[in-house]
Amino acid sequence: MITPAYLQKGDTIAIVSTARKNNVDNLKPTISLLHSWGLEVVIGKTIGLEENQLAGSDQERAADFQSQMDNPNIKAIWCVRGGYGTVRMVDLLDFTKFKQSPKWVIGFSDVTVLHSHLNTMGFKSIHGVMPISIPRATKAAIESLRIALFGEKLSYEIAPDPMNRMGTATGELVGGNLSILYSLFGSQSSIDCKDKILFIEDLDEYLYHVDRMMMNLKRNGCLESIKGILVGAMSSMKDNDIPWGKNAMEIIQDVTKQYNIPIIYNFPAGHIHDNRTLIMGNTITIDVNTSKSTVVFE
Repeated sequence: MITPAYLQKGDTIAIVSTARKNNVDNLKPTISLLHSWGLEVVIGKTIGLEENQLAGSDQERAADFQSQMDNPNIKAIWCVRGGYGTVRMVDLLDFTKFKQSPKWVIGFSDVTVLHSHLNTMGFKSIHGVMPISIPRATKAAIESLRIALFGEKLSYEIAPDPMNRMGTATGELVGGNLSILYSLFGSQSSIDCKDKILFIEDLDEYLYHVDRMMMNLKRNGCLESIKGILVGAMSSMKDNDIPWGKNAMEIIQDVTKQYNIPIIYNFPAGHIHDNRTLIMGNTITIDVNTSKSTVVFE
């Protein structure tokens, strides 16, 4: 996997929208944060655009992202928020110049489309907090993003969870939002699960939908071929009038019980304030035991 150049003081980062609309007024805390890190900021043309839910048309969102990819002065592209819409513009992008001079693409949730697409091309990217979330994000989440962007050593030590499955595994980290991963299977942006460590998280899904998506991962061979799983936050899940009978974590536990792989539950990443940064495409080692779990990025 190709690692984009880590940031240095004086570099410029662009903030764009690939999905839901956003205005510039709520970006002041994020701009101040980036300035405190010694970075310059460019606000993309999609910030302030509006087409119903989206930040302009598919063509406008693609053009803004393309402009930041092709601009040699831009060293990282930070997606302002998720929602839905990235999948509508990803096939309009030309990655020719990106391949010649790769840069960090940052975000989570709907940005999983870009993480997966970049992974298929052999490039690392950053799953982490987004600009609109900075005022609510924990200091640890924000600091983990700075560490990843500037190329410092990234690792986590997590308290044990009673659902964890013990073991050690090393592999390339792939994944992101479960609903997005599910929607990408069968497309050119679909991840290859073989010998990987899979990260999943999700928000605001019906529990039977979670079961459906996990069964898809099982039936398409993804779970059979992976080396381990990081289960992030499963936030604000919903149930039907007739209960499904298991919560999201229990559903994942049930579907994965036949596989002899280490699993970390409640890893601090996803739609939570403590959304710790993950470098997608990076080789990691996970060690899960009764006293703690560790995740180390090589």
